[in-house]
Amino acid sequence: MTTPAEGVGFRSKRGPILIALMLSTGLVAIDSTIVATAVPSIVHDIGGFTSFPWLFSAYLLAQAVSVPVYAKLSDMVGRKPIILVGIGLFLLGSILCGVAWSMPTLIAFRVLQGLGAGAVQPMAITIAGDIYTLTERSKVQGYLASVWAISSVVGPTLGGVFSSLGVWRGIFLVNIPLCLLAGWMLVRTFQENIERARHRVDYLGAGLLTVALSLIILGALEGGQAWAWHSTVSIGVFSVGAVLFAIFLLVERRAAEPVLPPWVVSRRLLTTTAMISFGVGAVMLGLTSYVPTFLEGALSTSPILAGLALAALTIGWPISASQSGRLYLRIGFRWTAMIGIAVSVIGTAALAFTASSPNILLVAASCFVVGLGLGLVATPTLIAAQTSVEWNERGVVTGTNLFARSIGSSIGVAVFGAIANAVYAGTPHGDTDPQTIVSASSAVFLAVLIGAVLTVIAVIGMPATEHKTHHTGPKRRAGVIQK
Repeated sequence: MTTPAEGVGFRSKRGPILIALMLSTGLVAIDSTIVATAVPSIVHDIGGFTSFPWLFSAYLLAQAVSVPVYAKLSDMVGRKPIILVGIGLFLLGSILCGVAWSMPTLIAFRVLQGLGAGAVQPMAITIAGDIYTLTERSKVQGYLASVWAISSVVGPTLGGVFSSLGVWRGIFLVNIPLCLLAGWMLVRTFQENIERARHRVDYLGAGLLTVALSLIILGALEGGQAWAWHSTVSIGVFSVGAVLFAIFLLVERRAAEPVLPPWVVSRRLLTTTAMISFGVGAVMLGLTSYVPTFLEGALSTSPILAGLALAALTIGWPISASQSGRLYLRIGFRWTAMIGIAVSVIGTAALAFTASSPNILLVAASCFVVGLGLGLVATPTLIAAQTSVEWNERGVVTGTNLFARSIGSSIGVAVFGAIANAVYAGTPHGDTDPQTIVSASSAVFLAVLIGAVLTVIAVIGMPATEHKTHHTGPKRRAGVIQK
């Protein structure tokens, strides 16, 4: 094993690993958009219309709650076995989804997919943090972010093609060659030099965290949908989740190797970057969930055009993310994120204040500006967090950051959904009137703007000296196999 050669790109010695990480990221990225367009075909074939929202909720729930556990395990046994386990679970879940015979079985198999995704996405980002230097990471994150941009177009298109051909099962079976290729490339090209040691796995903490977060996220996802916010079920779900989380915190104080070490929330940089990630998740999901509905309902825009307008968001992100290194190496992580969040506020403000006069080009332009801003926020703050710790802490730090984004997305969906429902309930024609769609979307976009403004506070709270933290490059623990 030798140290990876300098340079970022597919032709460098780390190129095969980068391709494998992009393929792995693509599994999660495509799956997040391909299923939605096939829902009518799925329901027509196997029924279960009232239960289909669980195809998304169950997946997101399993993905979110498993991230902290995988992140801690990766710091104990290495990234490679964890990401391979994730790819394996995603592969198995995809195969089973492809042969599902009812909506309940399809939902159950989506949980298995989610458990795989919970390992794949954070491990891909963590591995990139391990093998690339501080200077190189922004370009690499740009590559990974570009996968999401491509998937935002490819996913819905593939889903539509499979649905139109009457073979919705293909949206899951298409993952089989991608999983096999990504796994094979990682096995062949990525090697870690792990210092073997006896570890005490915090099974009690992992179990408590999983159940507690499952209940809390479930309450956020289903509140106002499956049950009323003030219902006994809603109150009970949140209460039990909160109690179990409190018990989890007590257990972690005594655990030899806690799943979520106390230092994660005691270091100012890590706390503020997690809060920023929370805000990014809320803004992203607010726009992703309501921009297509807004355009289709207010302007009778086709789903394809509405999807393309939203794709501008994920196109702007990798453009700025890949160039963010030029900024944070000169002015620091904090000021780079400050510029980014200011740009995002401008974009969300344009969207909120022009929603009363719908225009697809203006919506697409606003989404593009928001994406440019978020790319300058999410990537530098994640790299700042990764750079501040050593290898044996980087998995937990990366996982915590991405988990905070998932929580922000879940809470954001719940809050924005409650706002939209309140508008619908206050109008005589509900969501059948285009003007109601406009009013509801305007209210949601205003809430997204407020979320972006609140994220400014978290950016301001970042330590002013974090850009002085240096990381010279990959440790001896990770590298590439030389042929």
